[in-house]
Amino acid sequence: MNDDLIIACPTCRKSMRWKDCKEHRPFCSKRCQLIDLGEWANEKHTIAGQSVILPDNEDSQDF
Repeated sequence: MNDDLIIACPTCRKSMRWKDCKEHRPFCSKRCQLIDLGEWANEKHTIAGQSVILPDNEDSQDF
């Protein structure tokens, strides 16, 4: 990817160069990275599709 590429942080929308955010890509900081993780954990972010219900028996190999 081009090092001069300007991207927007997915959390705060701050503009930054791709090469300057290498530690927390695609986020601008650890703070924004953790905010995003918390939103996934609280189910504010989801992936579209039907829910998958796994069997209760962990030994089952039928799925």
